[in-house]
Amino acid sequence: MWLRRNKARHRVHDAPTLKFACSSFKDVHSLLYDDADSPRSPSSPSIYHRNRSAKELIRSLSIPTAREIRIRGAAAENSVVVYFTSLRVIRRTFDDCSAVRSILRSFRVPIDERDLAMDSRFMEELQRILGEPEKSLLTLPRVFTGGRYLGGAEEVRRLHESGELKKHLKGLPPAEPGTCGVCGGYGFVLCKECGGSHKCYYYRGKKSVFRSCTSCNENGLVRCPSCSCSPAPPT
Repeated sequence: MWLRRNKARHRVHDAPTLKFACSSFKDVHSLLYDDADSPRSPSSPSIYHRNRSAKELIRSLSIPTAREIRIRGAAAENSVVVYFTSLRVIRRTFDDCSAVRSILRSFRVPIDERDLAMDSRFMEELQRILGEPEKSLLTLPRVFTGGRYLGGAEEVRRLHESGELKKHLKGLPPAEPGTCGVCGGYGFVLCKECGGSHKCYYYRGKKSVFRSCTSCNENGLVRCPSCSCSPAPPT
């Protein structure tokens, strides 16, 4: 006759499971350190970021506040004026100019694009408006809405992401659809006086001489009379 074995009434407690906070085996080494002994990255910024922050601070102090900067004229008050460059010499500047122009064009408002690469007088004009005699301290793009200074690329991006840019553009008339049939959207056409050579041929007595054309810029171009909001006057 077999005796019945009594079952053990002692319960075996479940062993605690380890919870891993790492998402991959690359972070396993972080489990070997305590919170106090874990290596941490230095909190101090690098020399590059400190130098960049110092330059931005100096640049912001050298430029007057946005309330003090204005562009006079009825054309500027009814449009967005953008000072930019189409040159790809500095990739970051070119990307900022392209991004700002793309953001502003999405609102379908009149935009007066003033390319400093096409006309050097825009640089002198921008220096006079901002009160900055040094060209090296001027960064592009620079945006004016309704005659008032709005800011550069960082300000436009921040206002666009927060939805505040629409408020600054409120009240401007809608832009005409399509591309200008006179200049093709470039904003410049060849000078009729010199044919784009920036030189005029005339007689002085019996001799024929050349002189610089006073009706166009150094590239032999003039602002498009059809789509330009405020043509730059000749010097």
